[in-house]
Amino acid sequence: MNEYNPSDGLMKTNTEVGIVGYGAYVPRYRLPASEVSRMWTGGKGGVPIIEKAVPGLDEDVVSMSIEAARNALSRAEIDPRNIRAVWVGSESHPYAVKPTSTIVAESIGAVPNTQAADWEFACKAGTEAMQAAIGFVGSGMAQYALSIGMDTAQGRPGDALEYTAAAGGAAMLIGPGKESVAVIEGSYSFVTDTPDFWRRAHANYPSHGDRFTGEPAYFKHIIGAAEALMEALGTTAAHYDYAVFHQPNAKFPQRVAKMLGFAPEQIAPGLLSPRIGNTYAGSAVIGLTATLDVAQPGNRILLVSYGSGAGSDAFSLRVTERINEARDKALTTEAYIARRTEIDYATYTRYRDKLKMS
Repeated sequence: MNEYNPSDGLMKTNTEVGIVGYGAYVPRYRLPASEVSRMWTGGKGGVPIIEKAVPGLDEDVVSMSIEAARNALSRAEIDPRNIRAVWVGSESHPYAVKPTSTIVAESIGAVPNTQAADWEFACKAGTEAMQAAIGFVGSGMAQYALSIGMDTAQGRPGDALEYTAAAGGAAMLIGPGKESVAVIEGSYSFVTDTPDFWRRAHANYPSHGDRFTGEPAYFKHIIGAAEALMEALGTTAAHYDYAVFHQPNAKFPQRVAKMLGFAPEQIAPGLLSPRIGNTYAGSAVIGLTATLDVAQPGNRILLVSYGSGAGSDAFSLRVTERINEARDKALTTEAYIARRTEIDYATYTRYRDKLKMS
């Protein structure tokens, strides 16, 4: 038997593939974490973030995915009929049996000559779809493939998740390297059966393992994926200008960055969770959009997602000259964050349909 080498797990295409268009979407409504604390602890408990994004009554994963996809198409400037796959990763698809992806594909004009599917893997469903898109394009099966990570995440009233479970996400249009704003140098996945977070069928809200969600869940998988990818590529934290990690709260990504040797200034552009909360399937990819909004040609980015259950996808990206012409063709992630309307807990309860009638 041949000895296993971690570098054998490196996923790298034979032809250069990258992100030709990207787009984010964040709902305008914001629930301050202090409102949750006021309701459940009398304002005496600590808060893990500042506020979180909340979808309006007419918003769901479908509508938000369409907005993000249109932003990605605006930056890519391609005919949507050339997209051969539309994949939406989420843990809050509006239908149990009816794909989100077909509605998105129809809305952006990609039908009927395309493949469509919904993806699930908790918070890394977006990067999971992104990896599949890279393989689809890299193999020559498609010129373009659209991957989306989007959620209207749920949190049980009074649970710790209610402070951070937010809404939003991003779309990544994958295509030829020569057209890309960022070329994907390689990817690596690290997966184990670690039950830190789950929701059974017909349950309204997910359950979680409290502190178990940090170690051995979040930190083990992100570090495992990041270290394996960098070892395979011969890179270290010093080779990257920016690092983007899954953001369930403000502390976890900062801590894991330090453990991997990154300085605070390297993760600043992607640290969005204090202002919009944990967008779950969209957390890592929306962090990447915020980073691409400020990155310069030649910059390198390390992106590492995390999904409970559990696994991480790591990517190494190199920004190209095309970023400067594409960036201003759609609303930036920071602009979406700045476009905010504050709501109270009662309004949030109505918007998220938390009042159940027996």
